[in-house]
Amino acid sequence: MARVSVRQVRKAYGDVEVIHGVDLDIADGEFVVLVGPSGCGKSTLLRMIAGLESITSGTISIGDRVVNNLAPSERDIAMVFQNYALYPHMKVKDNMAFALRLRKTDPAEVTRRVRQAAEILGLVPFLDRYPRQLSGGQRQRVAMGRAIVRDPEVFLFDEPLSNLDAKLRVQMRTEIKELHQRLKTTTVYVTHDQVEAMTMADKIVVLQDGNVEQMGAPLELFDRPVNTFVAGFLGSPAMNMLKGTVAGGTAQTIDVNGARLAVAGRHQAGEGQPVIFGIRPEHLDLADDGFPARISVVEPTGSETMVFLRFGESDMVALFRERHDFKPGDTIRLRPRPNQVHLFDAGTAQRI
Repeated sequence: MARVSVRQVRKAYGDVEVIHGVDLDIADGEFVVLVGPSGCGKSTLLRMIAGLESITSGTISIGDRVVNNLAPSERDIAMVFQNYALYPHMKVKDNMAFALRLRKTDPAEVTRRVRQAAEILGLVPFLDRYPRQLSGGQRQRVAMGRAIVRDPEVFLFDEPLSNLDAKLRVQMRTEIKELHQRLKTTTVYVTHDQVEAMTMADKIVVLQDGNVEQMGAPLELFDRPVNTFVAGFLGSPAMNMLKGTVAGGTAQTIDVNGARLAVAGRHQAGEGQPVIFGIRPEHLDLADDGFPARISVVEPTGSETMVFLRFGESDMVALFRERHDFKPGDTIRLRPRPNQVHLFDAGTAQRI
């Protein structure tokens, strides 16, 4: 195991810079998830840690070594790819043993490590099969087993679950988290799925356009997003963002589409200041004294009901655990929970 340090790392392709001076500290044994939309630079950053991409400037350290100029094979890392990257002509046991045999590891040690990894991942019955004889989830376990047998200082995962169906993704993310809790190996995991990030990470790093927007514990980012990007990216369904103006100097009420909406606490915002009133769908309650909103679409999922609404000039979503007999065209009244409101400056998009 080892810590990973990224210092002022930049990556440019010609005149186009795609990673803009990223700083990142990953503690020994920590599970860190890099998350963000497609094209934000998360996979590029992971590949630079792995040595599969050169860096334009800055330093990357693994343990006490600066690895900028080291080949991937010299960095003591193991990477699990989205497409499994298995050799189709090799049996499972040979795929898992391949890197050890390249190192000329003692054959008895190779057999021991492969068997141990197979037992951890439930692959013992499949050791003599070829990849084509396995399901997607089993292939991903083989790819993970190939990484485990190397006993690396750092595991790197590049969107490993994106090729799996929804049910299997839930199962596999639990297995990966359990594997980390058992091995305690430093792990860097890339995904565009914020649910994966929230459920798996010790620390989340939210990226946008090659910049780190915010990093911290999952619930810390969920409860106190620093800007509208992080607020809108984490949470499903996404946070409602309503344009409004401060109706009092202490920002305790916000005028949104003609309704006065309460905010708990005091904020550094002046009367008349344009703001973004953020409220998550699950933090809206039905109330006779709430603001009126017209229902557009109702989506029942069984355990909860998602309701899409029109409030003045704004589209929004409400989420209810209870079942209601809502119909499109109905008007309901909603009241945001004042202590769950997030206020952002309308100009800078930063939290107030």
